[in-house]
Amino acid sequence: MIAAFAAKSALSMKKEIGVVLVVIAVLLFMPAVAVLGMTSVGGLGDPGTSLYTGNASTTNTYDYGYCTFWAAMRREEVGKPIPNNWGDAHSWDDGAKKAGYTVDHIPSQYAIMQTDAGDLGHVAFVEEVGPDGSWKVSEMNVKGWDILSDRTFKPQQAKEYNFIH
Repeated sequence: MIAAFAAKSALSMKKEIGVVLVVIAVLLFMPAVAVLGMTSVGGLGDPGTSLYTGNASTTNTYDYGYCTFWAAMRREEVGKPIPNNWGDAHSWDDGAKKAGYTVDHIPSQYAIMQTDAGDLGHVAFVEEVGPDGSWKVSEMNVKGWDILSDRTFKPQQAKEYNFIH
């Protein structure tokens, strides 16, 4: 009887140890899943994408990880800061006009490209304009939260966007 009890106890202990190991594995795995879910790391496999790892701004009050944060940050970096009260991207063209900025359909280096498309609109920073009129932007939150990416546009697309100078 004692041998049967000892065998039953050993089996029970093995089950308990197995349950404890599964719980530990889950607890160790959950933070990694949470980080992957928050940062849209899946979009990082695309060429020209990365997470923003630069310094935090002391003057940029736009929400970190979004297109407005990036556009304001880049303008600050090139010495052309913008006000922190323009709100979501869809209202940036209106805020810029009220603040006396030129808003047109002509891309230029260091301008902010703006569109009202989508629920909140979108802004991007014009890094360069080619001799053929094409332009390259850097932007955040197109491929996922806090993911930086870049795109190049054709000259005939300029009429679809506002540019804040």
